[in-house]
Amino acid sequence: MNTLLDSMMAHADAGQVEGLMRFFRCQPGEYGEGDKFLGIKVPVTRAVVKECWRTASFDQLEECLASEWHEVRLAGLLSLVQRFHHARKDPEEQKRCVDFYLGHLEAVNNWDLVDLSCYEILGTWLLDPAAGGTKREVSLLYDMARNGRTFWEQRIAIVSTMQFIRHGHLDDTFAIADILLHHPHDLIHKAVGWLLREAGKRDEARLRAWLKTRYQSMPRTMLRYAIEKFPPADREAYLKATIH
Repeated sequence: MNTLLDSMMAHADAGQVEGLMRFFRCQPGEYGEGDKFLGIKVPVTRAVVKECWRTASFDQLEECLASEWHEVRLAGLLSLVQRFHHARKDPEEQKRCVDFYLGHLEAVNNWDLVDLSCYEILGTWLLDPAAGGTKREVSLLYDMARNGRTFWEQRIAIVSTMQFIRHGHLDDTFAIADILLHHPHDLIHKAVGWLLREAGKRDEARLRAWLKTRYQSMPRTMLRYAIEKFPPADREAYLKATIH
């Protein structure tokens, strides 16, 4: 019996399906094409995960991640996040969670699934809080940025650096942003711009220096996200390409 899966199915709400499919762009030709929804909103999913994650085995999580239902995959990922964080005194168990995550990236196939899982699991694993730096093959993120099988994997590469930013380490965010600077997909533009903005909250001067030679050629959406916290006059100058 898979309590996590069964509990999620019990919360299906047909009245919410149409709105969620519009929100996650599931029509033909859109990035979420083919995804299916039960109509369960995130707070409900989180409540189910809170009740069920402790009893969910890896086999049961695998069953959830193989589901055609978006919310069930999300529940599996959020349960994996809980399992990973509660194993912080057990590196072997955390490594098992990371390997499981990396082995099931095909299930992490929409922006919310990426953003709610990757830096919590992969970003945290790659960070060494005790040493104040990063470790454990950070090159993995660079490889995903350059050679990801899907743009979701490339989004994982940049969003995973959120955990680094939170600990004051910005190098990887700027370096991976350079790799993805001219990516064709809007969802990568948004993710890179978002992480640049977060890095800029830590070191605005460094963000401005990075933008100086790039802002005129980078995608407009990426630029808008990156400069969102700048004063209005500065934002206008960047957008009009009159910054000096």
